[in-house]
Amino acid sequence: MALLSDLVNMNLSDHTESFIAEYVWVGGSGMDMRSKARTISKPISSPSELPKWNYDGSSTGQAPGEDSEVILYPQAIFKDPFRGGNNILVMCDCYTPQGEPIPTNKRNNAAKIFSHPDVVAEVPWFGIEQEYTLLQKDVNWPLGWPVGGYPGPQGPYYCAIGADKAFGRDIVDAHYKACLYAGINISGINGEVMPGQWEFQVGPSVGIEAGDQMWIARYILERITEIAGVVLSFDPKPIPGDWNGAGAHTNYSTKSMREEGGYEVIKKAIEKLGLRHKEHIAAYGEGNERRLTGRHETADINTFKWGVANRGASIRVGRDTEKEGKGYFEDRRPASNMDPYVVTAMITETTLLWKPN
Repeated sequence: MALLSDLVNMNLSDHTESFIAEYVWVGGSGMDMRSKARTISKPISSPSELPKWNYDGSSTGQAPGEDSEVILYPQAIFKDPFRGGNNILVMCDCYTPQGEPIPTNKRNNAAKIFSHPDVVAEVPWFGIEQEYTLLQKDVNWPLGWPVGGYPGPQGPYYCAIGADKAFGRDIVDAHYKACLYAGINISGINGEVMPGQWEFQVGPSVGIEAGDQMWIARYILERITEIAGVVLSFDPKPIPGDWNGAGAHTNYSTKSMREEGGYEVIKKAIEKLGLRHKEHIAAYGEGNERRLTGRHETADINTFKWGVANRGASIRVGRDTEKEGKGYFEDRRPASNMDPYVVTAMITETTLLWKPN
């Protein structure tokens, strides 16, 4: 008699050419991820060869009940670390039956920006540092914290080891390996300042790939926490008080910034970002005002400032970039619950396409 685990781990590729495609999309809240699976009967080599599909948008907050059909357009393919074999994860965006992007489809506008000739010529690179918090399932309190109580103050937990300082490492390492298996350009992980909080980094990724890879990395993480019976939170300030919030620092460079004389290009780009500070803050995640207080390695939400190696700035430039006269900068304002399509496209639009009056 086969065990359930035997059936779950069955390798289909030895028995059939058919494989399973898990279609993944962003739901109505802008942060919830949804997915469903279908059988594909022949090999494919690009998303365009996959069929479009539909779902009930009235059940995800994305369409009214009387006209509920939303169409999924496959956009990017990744190997499925859960089913293995030839099975795939498919990042999709969402359209009306008439072919118009629905309001929660932020990928469509980002793709337009990244396909602009002036942007294509500059080959924008992104590296996103995604912070998140692991919560105990039934009490929604950080993993490793006493229920209803608090651990010792911050200091011992950042990049720490030990059963009294690092909570959830098995989830973090499982996610790291699953992302590498999937083909995501995950570049590292670390424990964060608040206990129960972790970070992974995706990049460097070019253009629209940054958003596709970050959303699938988030999807994989939430599937792993589901298996582990742990709740995943992207709240930018999960615990009030003297505890660090959670961000999604976004590192950015263009071809001109990476070449000789790039530091001057970087400074001009930062100046433009400062002129549109309010617009960026409005698009950088819900509840960010609870995080950007001027404390806990943040700049105040109403203040724009930049500096070299300054983690209390809106924009941080690294020492190596200053020394070499070229490189990249880090936008430290995005919250952990930001939409990577929105943030990467907005940074690109402001620095490369927007013309100040």
